[in-house]
Amino acid sequence: MTSATNGPLQSILERAHRVPDTDHFPGVDEIAARLDDLVSNHPDLIAKRRIGTSRLGEPITMYSIGTGPDQALVYAGVHPNEPIGFWTAIRLAEELCADEELRKQTRWNIIGCIDPDGARLNEGWFAGPFNRVHCLEHFYRPAPAEQVEWSFPFQYKDAYFDQVMPEAFALMRVMDELKPAIAVSLHNTELGGVYYYVTKELEGFVDELHAITASFGLPLDLGEAESPVARPLGPAVYEMISAAATYDYTESLGMTPYSGSGASSAEYAQRHGTVSLIAELPYWTHPAIDDQTPTDVPYREVLAAKADALGKDLDALVEIFEAGRPYLSGDSQLVRATAAFLPYLVKRPERDRRRAEQEDPARMATVAEAFGLTDIQRSFRLRFGGMLLRAIEGEIARGSAAAPLHPLGRRMRELYREWQDEAASLDQELRTVPIKHLVGVQYAATLALLYAARREAN
Repeated sequence: MTSATNGPLQSILERAHRVPDTDHFPGVDEIAARLDDLVSNHPDLIAKRRIGTSRLGEPITMYSIGTGPDQALVYAGVHPNEPIGFWTAIRLAEELCADEELRKQTRWNIIGCIDPDGARLNEGWFAGPFNRVHCLEHFYRPAPAEQVEWSFPFQYKDAYFDQVMPEAFALMRVMDELKPAIAVSLHNTELGGVYYYVTKELEGFVDELHAITASFGLPLDLGEAESPVARPLGPAVYEMISAAATYDYTESLGMTPYSGSGASSAEYAQRHGTVSLIAELPYWTHPAIDDQTPTDVPYREVLAAKADALGKDLDALVEIFEAGRPYLSGDSQLVRATAAFLPYLVKRPERDRRRAEQEDPARMATVAEAFGLTDIQRSFRLRFGGMLLRAIEGEIARGSAAAPLHPLGRRMRELYREWQDEAASLDQELRTVPIKHLVGVQYAATLALLYAARREAN
């Protein structure tokens, strides 16, 4: 046992490895039912209250457990296509009810699903089968301005955002009331390795996060970072990305920064001195994810080539969407998301080409970087192509589609099937991570943050 797993972390790992197995992700109704059952069974331990209402009328509820004085805030579903956190929130609540020691000194405030409207649009894949083709065909991610995570007030240079959604406003009120010592925004990725974001460097915390990941036999994601503005604090551990840093980076490339969304929940919470964490976990891993072996191709060439390939796919999506847009329902979340994402995504290839020009031509891409860049293209076209296909076929299924929409639907289905076939060819190389391990890592990281923040404060 290494020093990183001594003391409190060893106890945390023992708890995390007791997470039970499961074969699905819970939908909105199951999340509420499980947490409400805990309230019924432990009325003396849990305080339940409604903190807001979604745009479509769903109640948003918070469950508070523990004696304090420290306040901890944990919230799931800020991106409703990322359901690992639903189980993490439920597991944390269950453990708090069962273990008095865990309830001491901290008041845990748990929001099981902050965006129920978006979560319902993903429930088509929550029960499996858990392969990439099926999951992404039923995938939904809200437009940037409609994501709870990125719809907090933001004013910086020429950017201004104040269109705060009811769901984000509910979270803002809770943060202002609690002024939590720590906040954990429950996210996950799709394919790759494990990586983390934290708003503050905490002594020993990077090593602890690595130990948690290793204890479940999962690889760290050592390939292409999610964003070029992500500052490493250690391997696969980054300083939390900010909207301002993203603005400055885009501007430095001579491009117009995107201003269609706001700041993150972590940026907002920092006004209260809150330390925030995100643990990004994949459903699938691949041997290349943490392979640091250099290839024989310069990184700049790989980056530029993948930018060109992604640009071609995005051009096809834009062409189909623009042709079909007059015939699509404007009140559809899928249509709104597609209309918002495509103008933003089409800037990505040009950004990467400009970045490639600044890279050292002598630096060879690693196996992990080459795989990661290829998979960005694969992921983007499956995700956003699937959303466009759902929007078109949903309109046709209503029985009121205009005649021009039918051939566009067939064309989009044929194109998407080609992308699915390519993705399916990779399936045999992928390892599906047990859901209990994903929940275990996220749960352990949450508890480890509390201990790390306390060490820093003392």
